[in-house]
Amino acid sequence: MDDSLGRVTALVNNVGIVEQQTRVENMDVARLNQVFAVNVTGSFLCAREAIRRMSTKYGGNGGAIVNVSSVAARLGSPEEYVHYAASRAAIDTFTIGLAKEVATEGIRVNAVRPGVVYTDIHTSGGDPNRVERVKEFVPMKRGGQPDEVARAILWLLSDEASYSTGSILDVSGGR
Repeated sequence: MDDSLGRVTALVNNVGIVEQQTRVENMDVARLNQVFAVNVTGSFLCAREAIRRMSTKYGGNGGAIVNVSSVAARLGSPEEYVHYAASRAAIDTFTIGLAKEVATEGIRVNAVRPGVVYTDIHTSGGDPNRVERVKEFVPMKRGGQPDEVARAILWLLSDEASYSTGSILDVSGGR
């Protein structure tokens, strides 16, 4: 792949599923395994492969990894998405630990933690109008747009963020 597409210099781990909203006592093991497999294990595996290509330890030229977390990691998402929030908290911790692990190998690792954003993830959770329902709890009184999150990711990937690693940037309207 490196021969045809060039060296990997950036990875954005932007994956997430929620399943239907429910309380913890209604969650079964299959649901938890699915959410953690996609949201956490998938990010670990993608990062592993990127490190093998980017790390100066393996002959790479370095690079940047940005993990997409969620403000849910701080809020807990009670009554709706505690499982999702826990998986995002794992991504926060993964970001901090991995940043320290590969810092001397030319790789920066940061995360963006979006708040409620107008995306289809809310439909898969059974609440397609969730942003409208909860935006009054956001200090800016609005939901975010995907391009606002994308611009934060691009900044963290850029040389303008060359001294940032292990950071988690909230893009959450103040929530």
